[in-house]
Amino acid sequence: MINCRDCIHDCSGAGKNEKSLIIIKPDAVRKKLIGEIISRFEHEGFLIENMKMVEINKELASKHYGEHKGKDFFNKLINYITSGCSVAMVVSRENAIKRAREMMGTTDSRKAKKGTIRGDFGEDVTINVVHGSDSEESAKKEIKLFFG
Repeated sequence: MINCRDCIHDCSGAGKNEKSLIIIKPDAVRKKLIGEIISRFEHEGFLIENMKMVEINKELASKHYGEHKGKDFFNKLINYITSGCSVAMVVSRENAIKRAREMMGTTDSRKAKKGTIRGDFGEDVTINVVHGSDSEESAKKEIKLFFG
């Protein structure tokens, strides 16, 4: 059996195949939205290359959100992401990062458009259902952090 990561085919279509880390956060897991969120990505042509259920500990959370260390919301963010299980996924397709961020909606769920993941399921700027890499550099760092 061939592993998707070792496959030579570009299943995402023409163009530059990009990868992104997507995290389905604890509030979405508790609300039983895992399947809905994965389906939205698959329907938009994303290939799921790797996926795992993970309980993010404070050490991993602090590394992942390190850029926010020292900000007033840092501890709230760490407490939230460590409050239960999450699903981490490596997804790919052409323009994966840009398209994933469009699908997710703005970080503050209260301001996200209906039809986006955060607009449909999120509560606020912290409890916002899903994380997605914001650049190719971030994606590489985050994928390595969560998948080695």
